[in-house]
Amino acid sequence: MSKEAIENNELPKTNFLHQEIDKDLQQGKNNGKVLTRFPPEPNGYLHIGHAKSICLNFGLGNFYKGGTNLRFDDTNPTKEETEYVDSIMEDVKWLGFDWVGEPVYTSDYFQQLYDWAVLLIKAGKAYVDDQSADEIAAQKGTPTTPGQHSPYRDRSIEENLNLFERMKNGEFKNGERVLRAKIDMASPNMHMRDPLMYRIIHAHHHRTENEWCIYPMYDFAHGQSDFIEGITHSICTLEFEVHRPLYNWFLDQIIEADPKLKELPRTRQIEFARLNLNYTVMSKRRLLELVENKIVEGWDDPRMPTISGLRRRGYTPESIRVFADKVGVARRENIIDVSLLEHCIREDLNKRAPRVYAVIDPVKVVITNFPEGEVEWMEAGNNPEDESMGSRTLPFTREIYIEREDFMEGAPSKFFRMDVGREVRLKNAYIVKCEGITKDENGEITEIQCTYDPDTKSGMEGSNRKVKGTLHWVSVDHSKQITVKQYDRLFMDEAPAGHKDKDFKDFLNPDSLQQLNNCWIEPNFMDAGGEFEDGIKRFQFQRLGYFCLDKNSTEDHPIFNRTVSLKDSWSKQK
Repeated sequence: MSKEAIENNELPKTNFLHQEIDKDLQQGKNNGKVLTRFPPEPNGYLHIGHAKSICLNFGLGNFYKGGTNLRFDDTNPTKEETEYVDSIMEDVKWLGFDWVGEPVYTSDYFQQLYDWAVLLIKAGKAYVDDQSADEIAAQKGTPTTPGQHSPYRDRSIEENLNLFERMKNGEFKNGERVLRAKIDMASPNMHMRDPLMYRIIHAHHHRTENEWCIYPMYDFAHGQSDFIEGITHSICTLEFEVHRPLYNWFLDQIIEADPKLKELPRTRQIEFARLNLNYTVMSKRRLLELVENKIVEGWDDPRMPTISGLRRRGYTPESIRVFADKVGVARRENIIDVSLLEHCIREDLNKRAPRVYAVIDPVKVVITNFPEGEVEWMEAGNNPEDESMGSRTLPFTREIYIEREDFMEGAPSKFFRMDVGREVRLKNAYIVKCEGITKDENGEITEIQCTYDPDTKSGMEGSNRKVKGTLHWVSVDHSKQITVKQYDRLFMDEAPAGHKDKDFKDFLNPDSLQQLNNCWIEPNFMDAGGEFEDGIKRFQFQRLGYFCLDKNSTEDHPIFNRTVSLKDSWSKQK
């Protein structure tokens, strides 16, 4: 899905959500209006699962020309920070979407939610409970056995109103009292068994500061916030399907208590299957644990499945939107192979990333018959997939670096790279022949001696003599030293959080990060282009993979992160 398709509302009707919304429109609901919302909690950074939800909600809002609200569900001040609010807005914008008006917050509606809670108390539909959380949980029963009524369930309306106001005024400690809805303790749906509506939290809130010390629970705040904003379709993941009866019950009771609300658009909740990736954890709690335990560098560590981590690793917003399209929208949970995400970024970067030469494990090659001190400039195309990207020049000199793995002493016949007595082509340069090698006292090769054939310069007439191997290279005298961070998957197990008897951290990949400092890149790599719309410079290192400049990179000390290899090597390991 391109940015232009988003802006032009060209999202194809490919999922059941379109069918449900079309049905509502045909029935004349909400005066033909469609307004969706994306309601993240500002208690962590967004991950790839949220990216799918962003693409879905904003895509639907754009398609039906109604728009989407960005609403922060900020009802737990102990876990929320302004840093998370800022990161969420940045992620949504980076993915190519925009929200209607200014961002909104559940805290904008705290007074209205409180007033509605008072209405429910007056209607005999809510009561203050003095029991502890453990006592309430013990009385809930099981899915096959009914729960027990709270001893405080039949308090008078007057007493409940008094206690609830005193809760608001800060007269009680955390956990000392809660407000519960009075529904049905025998309901087969556990969420309908007198659920909590408000709890006491004496903590500083990032927006309302110390104005409130009681905070609404998600099930009470979410549906009412949708209703206040005129959201027509609340698109939720499948775990909220069992919450839907409660979502509707709260709206029914509020509208019944205040009949003038019947004229307003009625929100409808529809569920879809969330995104589950193998070799990944998608819980913000677990991701926070990785950050706090310094297992990763931070929320934007390139090994993290967060949107900011993927961005820092070199993923493009286009590749993530395409990934969301390919995954599709389903009613049933399934596991998506992370290789699909990697395929999407390869496809995108193959078309748009310029090719440059870099050597990350160098061994020196001396071309003995090339004149000392002479520099010959070779022309190299920037991207064979897009000739409009032009070309640049590479300095060819007597001494060059090649990859150490491109030489093998006594190599088998199917090793189409360098060995003593063999010829290979140096890409965009000459055919060279290995004449000998030099080793240190440990037997490690320190230098390779070659001769070149001056009649085989690439692009020169008569230079099409064939050899089986082609290697990339850089000039020793002209190349720039860089640091390369080779990132791999963070976990070795397909379902690291799916083992009851083990901690998810037991499956961490010890080789998920390898930092290489003795790496070299062609001097004119910046002339190849590589700067994308988001300001991140991305490249293909010839024969090595796709890389991007890290945020900590400087002109004097370039740092590159590997985005993805050229081919999927994991599928061969399974």
